[in-house]
Amino acid sequence: MATPSIRQLQKTSLKIRQDVIRSLTAAGSGHLGGSLGLADIFTVLYFNTLTHFPKEPTHPNRDRLILSIGHVAPVLYATLANAGYFPREELLTLRKLGSRLQGHPGRDHGLPGIEISAGSLGQGLSVAVGMALSAKIENSQWQVYSVHGDGKLQEGSIWEAAMSAAHYKLDNLTAIVDRNFCQIDGYTHNVMELEPLKLKWEAFGWRVFECNGNSIAELVDIFSKTKKITGKPKVIIAKTQMGFGVKSIHGDYRWHGKAPSIKEAEVFLEELETHYSELIHG
Repeated sequence: MATPSIRQLQKTSLKIRQDVIRSLTAAGSGHLGGSLGLADIFTVLYFNTLTHFPKEPTHPNRDRLILSIGHVAPVLYATLANAGYFPREELLTLRKLGSRLQGHPGRDHGLPGIEISAGSLGQGLSVAVGMALSAKIENSQWQVYSVHGDGKLQEGSIWEAAMSAAHYKLDNLTAIVDRNFCQIDGYTHNVMELEPLKLKWEAFGWRVFECNGNSIAELVDIFSKTKKITGKPKVIIAKTQMGFGVKSIHGDYRWHGKAPSIKEAEVFLEELETHYSELIHG
């Protein structure tokens, strides 16, 4: 398969953001801000970086994607649907009784492409470390990627896992921090300061990269660079904006766990069209 261009990836991220808004509106609940902010990262992961097989979701050679921040399930679901794991129409069943698309991903829900049941704060990196260590022991070539919210880094289990990953030199593990400076109660610097974040990861023995997490071009470049690092686990501190693409809610933590009304969704979809028109066509 040919490598997609930056413009093609941008168009895919637009579709993912549109699907996130529509699915949350249909559900009447859910987490919009972080899902929109992560759309570029998930686009680059699933359409440019990961080795994965939508028609064979349990293929033994697939890379593993661990979503530690389970509440942003809508962006994972929208990405998987656009990648061909299941029909996009099913996105409108988000959070409905009996749906495979619940508020947090669950392996027991039967949705293809889900590696772990997510939601317990700070647990994803420990799972990712276990998977990466297993791959090393078995001499497997598949990689592990884990996605974390910056608020989740306030959990002690994250740093226990970080210490273990460095100790075992898990260079087949790449963590991504969605650094939008927001959490449900406010901004991270008010709730619990994380800085100096880069120095913390370095002190735990990780190779640290920083980038604009809402720039497709920067993300393509940074994921390419992480693949060349050996001897250390890697972490990408991706600075994003909550609600990115919908200008009226950029950086607003109040949209952490809120779904748009039908009227708000219409406005947000129009704002998305304007944003991408300016981005793609200048």
